[in-house]
Amino acid sequence: MSFSFIILTFISFLSSSDQIPSPDQDHPILIKGGTIHTVANGIMENTDLLFDNGKILLIGKDLNISSRPEIIDATGQHVFPGLISAGSTLGLQEIGAVRATRDYAEVGDMNPNARSNVSYNPDSELIPISRSNGILLALSVPRSGLISGTSSLMMLDGWTWEDATLKHPVGVHIFWPSMNLPINSKGRDKKKDHTQSDSRLKSIQKIDDLFQESRAYLKLKDNQSPSYKHDLRLEALIPILSGEGSVFIHANEVRQIEAAIYWAQRQDLKMVIVGGKDSWRVTDLLIKKGIPVIYTQTHSTPMRRFERYDQPFKTPYQLYSAGVKFCISNSESSFQTPHIRNLPYYAAKASSYGLPWEEALRSITLSTAEILGVADQVGSLEIGKDATLFISNGDILDIRSEVNIAFIQGRRVDLSDRHKMLFSKYQKKYQQKGILK
Repeated sequence: MSFSFIILTFISFLSSSDQIPSPDQDHPILIKGGTIHTVANGIMENTDLLFDNGKILLIGKDLNISSRPEIIDATGQHVFPGLISAGSTLGLQEIGAVRATRDYAEVGDMNPNARSNVSYNPDSELIPISRSNGILLALSVPRSGLISGTSSLMMLDGWTWEDATLKHPVGVHIFWPSMNLPINSKGRDKKKDHTQSDSRLKSIQKIDDLFQESRAYLKLKDNQSPSYKHDLRLEALIPILSGEGSVFIHANEVRQIEAAIYWAQRQDLKMVIVGGKDSWRVTDLLIKKGIPVIYTQTHSTPMRRFERYDQPFKTPYQLYSAGVKFCISNSESSFQTPHIRNLPYYAAKASSYGLPWEEALRSITLSTAEILGVADQVGSLEIGKDATLFISNGDILDIRSEVNIAFIQGRRVDLSDRHKMLFSKYQKKYQQKGILK
């Protein structure tokens, strides 16, 4: 047996969850007497919620039900729609330091055909940890080069990537090149500045050329031209060109955001800004162009030395006050994938810095669903939508609250995880030693 085989086997063991995905819902379930946070229609206290076949059927007080459902007593408990992470490498990366577990990057700069869902690992240990904090859906995003690929919205339960996929494609992701201008200062290397400027222009030109090529490809395909040859890269851009999907442009700095917006306008494309650290500076432009923002920078340092320390915390409130459509997500960095579990606390931080509580909750549920194009299925508790929800013992934006029960499309999911296992293990250790009672 080779050493490399042993290493890969060990990695596989570490990165595989032993949880069994839930079967499809086969009987009606009634959540009784809970505080229902509908998101779309306010908060309903002492209210019942009935769902069957993965769909919400009834919401109301003292429901008169002819069938005999399974009853879950939620008295004193809170019922929330499943939280949605709008951007991460969840399922595409397990151990950042181990190349064999990193599957979010393809070779080369232009890979619109790279699909994140086919690389998604449903056995990732990070999935149950995320579920334990109420995050039941996650946008899995490839990350490499200029055009990294197409993202997929994944349900955090399932035997295979096919089972877990809620929507694909969601959008094509473009990582916009830096637009920083050279600063004229004594001793600065002007040759290096020119090199950086040339590199930026070449990058934008490469993006332009690929979209132009895709438009020509689409014409050949529509006209059934004998010159038409199937091309996966160009095929992946057709939903974007036809207006069915959006380009998700990752940009943080003002010049990046402005350049990306004007580029998308020139290309006549629908777009979403991802990152948006400086989005508070360009709210007028975002509103004028009707561009939503997936804000990923709540827990970060200021962009510049002269900015206030709390600027990243205040940005969601500033976007809300200005009327910009936005949602809050965890950091888009691949290094932050294990921290997707902290999503509700990012919203809580924004709430503590001015964002109304209702909007903070909406920013990680319904607003996210609207931006990702799945608001007819998830994001709120409404009749006809998926029964993707959880029951907690308190406000999910409160770090002290615990998720007790969770459902994804009516399937009751396992809420055990490695963190809970380790807690139990060391609790027993110190009980045995007499340190804990």
